[in-house]
Amino acid sequence: MSSAGSIDDLSVRIFPPDGYVFQIEYDAEALQNNGSVVGIKCKDGIVMGVEKLKASKMMLSDSVHRRTVMAVAGLGADGARIFARAKSEAAKYENMFSEPIPVKELVERVASYVHLYTLHWLCRPFGCGVILGGYYGDEPELYMIEPSGISYRYYGAAIGKGKQAAKTHIEKLKLSDMTCREGVLEVAKIIYKVHDEAKDKGFELELSWVCNESERIYQKIPDELLEEAKSAARLPSRKTLITKRPVELPFY
Repeated sequence: MSSAGSIDDLSVRIFPPDGYVFQIEYDAEALQNNGSVVGIKCKDGIVMGVEKLKASKMMLSDSVHRRTVMAVAGLGADGARIFARAKSEAAKYENMFSEPIPVKELVERVASYVHLYTLHWLCRPFGCGVILGGYYGDEPELYMIEPSGISYRYYGAAIGKGKQAAKTHIEKLKLSDMTCREGVLEVAKIIYKVHDEAKDKGFELELSWVCNESERIYQKIPDELLEEAKSAARLPSRKTLITKRPVELPFY
């Protein structure tokens, strides 16, 4: 991005010599200023967790709104707009075909909507990323939509400022053998690990799932399971202590 700061970054219609569209690159960087969002696909469903940062200690906990059925990281206003579009597309599909919209179809429609805002000079791209999960038949599916409008299907995905660290932890998990109850504990641990207490503000952990236990309906995690996950995540990691025996020296 050697051309940054020049006229090349004023419009999505201008391609600099590097080949980047700077408006989209700036949106990707904006995600790093927001709380982390983690989603994993387990053998019996989808688990999502969000790190809800508090801007002030005086702010009430319930006033920090983050989407967990469709988790969003980035600019809050942009995320709300995408969430409203997703609800509208889901309602249109159900009215037309008298059945809930498949996850893949919803992802394609939302991704096309996000991509549309990267094509016209009158608009700016959305400054947020989206993780969407649900069922297609009997198979749970997890998708991520990037600010450019590209969407991919994942076993585990993360967006936000702790994205890289979260991905490293997700790659170590055996998700194909993991139940959603086990996944809840792992997602909580990841959120707590990527949160930097020295730099970040206070935060709340919010978890939700769509799984067999919830009868394949989106639900927030039950309070008792949420408290169990928080307690497990707060425990310090156990490290193997190596005790060294004193070396006996010969006496002269």
